[in-house]
Amino acid sequence: MTLFVGLGNPGSQYENTRHNMGFKVIDKLVNDFSARDISKTSFQGKLYRASNSLFLKPTTFMNLSGKSVQAVKYFFKIELDDVIVIHDDIDLPFGAVRFKKGGGNGGHNGLRSIDEYITKEYLRVRVGVGKPEHKMQVVDYVLHDFNENEKKVLGILIDHVAKACKLLMTEELNEVRTKYSLKSIESLSI
Repeated sequence: MTLFVGLGNPGSQYENTRHNMGFKVIDKLVNDFSARDISKTSFQGKLYRASNSLFLKPTTFMNLSGKSVQAVKYFFKIELDDVIVIHDDIDLPFGAVRFKKGGGNGGHNGLRSIDEYITKEYLRVRVGVGKPEHKMQVVDYVLHDFNENEKKVLGILIDHVAKACKLLMTEELNEVRTKYSLKSIESLSI
C-alpha cells in the first residue's frame, strides 16, 4: 500500500496558494484514479483510496500535518518506504521538481511536523514555488496565490508531478528522478 500525502492548508482562502501545491497534486491523483473518499475523523484529514493507493490531504493545518500522516500510516500499517509526501519548496525556482528520501525540512513546517511523528526517512516530491526577495516575506509569499504567469502553466506542472507520482508506485526512485526532475517550468513547457 502506498500513501501519498499532499501538504497544504484547509479552507477556501488557502485553496490556490503556493503552500497548497501538495493538495493540488493529490486532487489530480484522486481524480485520475477515481479514488473514493474513506475519510474518518481519527485520520484528521481527507483520505481517498484507489486499489493499493491512499491519497491524504491533512486538515490539521500545515504545522500539525504529522498527526494526520501518523494516524493513517498506523491504521493501514504502511511502511515508511511507502510514504510519499508532495510539498511546495521555496528553495527551488517555480516549476522545478526534485525527489529525495529523508533529509532536512528546509524550514518547511509541514515536513518538520511529519519528521516529528514518523521520522525523516520518507520520500519527498519537492515542487518549486520560487522564493520572495526578502526572508521576512516567506510566510506572506507561500500563503498568497500564484501570479498570473504561474497560473498559466500550473496545470502542466501539476500533471507532470502527478505522472511522476504514479511512476513512483512501480519504478525505482532513481528512474523517476531521471525522467521527471525539472530545473524549472521552462524545461517542461517548451
